[in-house]
Amino acid sequence: MGFRNTRLRTKVTALLLSLTALWAFAAWVTLREGVNLLWVSQLDSSVVGPSEPLLIELQRERRISVVELSDRTGAARRDLEGQRRLTDAPLAAFKEAASQGLVSWATDDEGAARLDEVLKRLGTLPDLRKAVDAGKMDKLQATAAYSDVIESVFTLYGSLATVDDKTVAKDIRTLLALNRAREVLAQEDSLIAGALTEGRMTAKEQAQFTRTVGAWHMLAEQAGAELPESEQAAFAKLVNGASLTRLRTMEDMITEQAPGGVGLPFGAPQWKTTVDRALGDISGLVIGAGDRLVDRVVPVAAGVIVRLVLAAGLGLVAVVASIILSITTARALFAQLQKLRDAAHELSDERLPGIVERIGHGEEVDVAKEAPALEFGDDEIGQVGQAFNTVQRTAISVAAEQAELRRSIRDILLSLARRTQGLVHRQLTVLDVMERRETDPEELKELFRLDHLAIRMRRNAENLIVLSGSSPARTWRRSVPMVDVVRGALAEVEDYTRVTLMPMGDVVLVGRAV
Repeated sequence: MGFRNTRLRTKVTALLLSLTALWAFAAWVTLREGVNLLWVSQLDSSVVGPSEPLLIELQRERRISVVELSDRTGAARRDLEGQRRLTDAPLAAFKEAASQGLVSWATDDEGAARLDEVLKRLGTLPDLRKAVDAGKMDKLQATAAYSDVIESVFTLYGSLATVDDKTVAKDIRTLLALNRAREVLAQEDSLIAGALTEGRMTAKEQAQFTRTVGAWHMLAEQAGAELPESEQAAFAKLVNGASLTRLRTMEDMITEQAPGGVGLPFGAPQWKTTVDRALGDISGLVIGAGDRLVDRVVPVAAGVIVRLVLAAGLGLVAVVASIILSITTARALFAQLQKLRDAAHELSDERLPGIVERIGHGEEVDVAKEAPALEFGDDEIGQVGQAFNTVQRTAISVAAEQAELRRSIRDILLSLARRTQGLVHRQLTVLDVMERRETDPEELKELFRLDHLAIRMRRNAENLIVLSGSSPARTWRRSVPMVDVVRGALAEVEDYTRVTLMPMGDVVLVGRAV
């Protein structure tokens, strides 16, 4: 009931607000995809991109650090210091890029926490280097310490792989898993590089090597199984290729050896050539698959942009057009309704009373002229206006008929009143003659009573004439003394005998006022 009684302007405004809210919701849903795409691009340029060269240099520094722990010669030391300088450059670039304000906007709470963890781990790198230089770590501990730093970066990658397209997100996670398998293979390389430098492998190192081999094989197999069909052939070619086949053979040579410090079955150059080729082939597969994934993501991004343009741009145009159309239509409706309202007020406040008054004065009224048809159009409001025209004609016709009827009744009453006035006047004339001839006091008294009643009847007849809108025929052209006016008034009072007339001066009244 409340909404039905609401003003039309408020209802139109409510409809426009609802339409605007609907557009805002649709635009926000699409804009959210665009913002997500923007944040993904920002994270790729500020976090993922700068971290990739840092990971490579950290893996190399880990390998050379393990070698240096096995060979304390000056050459190994120089190699390590040179590599640390190579690591520091992408490290500084990564920290600078990751500290940008847009990165904090682009990451959610989980991503921000993992980024903080990466920066915290990278902050421990100077202490880690000091521990390596002081020989406070063995090869396994150094490998584990560097691997923890690198692992924090991969954990960060996992939280950043958040896009709305489920297939794309799954493929990104699969490539991350394959890249993680490559990292585990790089850990294996560090262990073997240290053992080859020292010329032997302890039982503990061999056990760790075996676990590392199993870990990277499992990660690679799981990631390969999740790769899209278009990448399965490339993965099968990699697994069955010469580099990985040779790598598996060399891994089997070590895992099948009896533990206990036995010399390695191959030399450092053979291992480095094989593992570098394997790492390169895995990187090639990851990079190639990533490029093809980007090619697949471009249409998705283009679709997001198109939807954003359609929802935000064309939707806004549609909303603005709807608002303009609604305002124009509402103004037209308001104008029609105001015209209808003004016509109704004019009819009730001015025209009908004027027509009734004119008819009362005896004028003839033309209904067609007094109730011209108003133009309201052919729409629904126009139909209401046409109904109002009909009501207007009917109201004026009925008012004219009623006024004519009242005038007829008034004329009848006026005629009866004048006849009564004439009869009473004749009656008073007869009574006046009888009063002049009568000498008996008692009879004369009764005649005076009849005369008094007749005078009162004449006054009632004159009152009816006045109420009928006319004036009594009995008027005076000359001024009348006040004493005669008072005596005439006393004659019309029922108990006139109880009234005592006091002396009055020579005061007269204008005849038309009597």
